[in-house]
Amino acid sequence: MLGTILYIAGIVLAILAVVDILKKPISLVGKIICCILVLATSWIGLAVYYLYAKDHLVEWFK
Repeated sequence: MLGTILYIAGIVLAILAVVDILKKPISLVGKIICCILVLATSWIGLAVYYLYAKDHLVEWFK
């Protein structure tokens, strides 16, 4: 049961992260790279995105 809850939470957070990335005013290549990294690295990618990268993406992909 706990595994199912964690799985669903991971999917929801990944979808929210991708939607947030797609709304950022960065280049298409930057959006694709960030989305692939967040989705491919699972929980680690989500943690890095939400804790650090979310506020720095626009600077990185001007």
